[in-house]
Amino acid sequence: MSSARRPSAKQLAAEASEARRRRRRRRRRLVLVLVLVLVAGAAVVWLAGPLGRSTTDGVPLDPAAFSPGACVAFAPTVGDRHTTVFLDAGHGGLDPGAVGTTSDGATVDEGAVTLPVELDAAELLRAAGYRVVVSRTTDSNVVRLTPADVSDGILSLQGAHDDVAARDVCANLSGAAVLVGIYFDSGASPSDAGSVTTFDAARPFSAANQRLATLVQKDTLAAMDAQGWQIPDDGVQPDSVEGSLVPTSSSSPVAVAAANYGHVLLLGPASPGFFASPSQMPGALIEPLFVTDPFEGTLAASPSAQQVIARGIAQAVEQYLGPGATG
Repeated sequence: MSSARRPSAKQLAAEASEARRRRRRRRRRLVLVLVLVLVAGAAVVWLAGPLGRSTTDGVPLDPAAFSPGACVAFAPTVGDRHTTVFLDAGHGGLDPGAVGTTSDGATVDEGAVTLPVELDAAELLRAAGYRVVVSRTTDSNVVRLTPADVSDGILSLQGAHDDVAARDVCANLSGAAVLVGIYFDSGASPSDAGSVTTFDAARPFSAANQRLATLVQKDTLAAMDAQGWQIPDDGVQPDSVEGSLVPTSSSSPVAVAAANYGHVLLLGPASPGFFASPSQMPGALIEPLFVTDPFEGTLAASPSAQQVIARGIAQAVEQYLGPGATG
């Protein structure tokens, strides 16, 4: 063991503050480069289209149980690996998710930017021979809403719970070998930034969850950093750090149960009286960027950046399911 003294709390705080200042200065320098890159990328997307993305050839799995355009299966476009991947575009419809801003002050809704990433990743995986089932193909909720799910034009707490639970129902119905949730992060400060991937450590297949999450984090971060974006690596973490995706800022029974659940609902186990339809396959949930950081929010809103993220996710899934891979 080293005999050197530990740095004091004051020293650690000063170092953390200086690190944040350096990151902000670096990001300001990158903004101009980012604008130029995105202008060029937008031109490429305009000329070539977003990965040939199509939602017209999908087959709804259970139209009576889900909103129109939700829980839709797409056959492979090249070959057939006889394996299904489930992709979930977080939030949507009456639930915009986190709200952030771009560098020029435009609003970024999480639910609006998760969808193109999901659809682009789906096209890449279909071209690799996978059947892909997506939670939604439009700006909609996934669950077929009932009056109890809506309050004053927005999702009630029960509605938020039901909408996330419906994604697991769809994943199980699809017979998928793997589940990937695509969300974006938010922070109390515009300087909060980075990519993080979450897995559930309490499931019987927790080792497979962690392996998948590690690949998703590594490949997506590498894809972004290959663009020179220098996205901070916030790591791979168990979902007990995140807790339920259902809001817990009230004393309602749903909020109390969500607060006591201690898992991300999309990934977690069953809980009597709260959650009866957990996913049945290994899963991970990535939040590749913070929409509340203007630099990362600008990326999240960019079609070309969305494609970069989708490529990282698709590559990770292919690695996880590839020949010789183990769960």
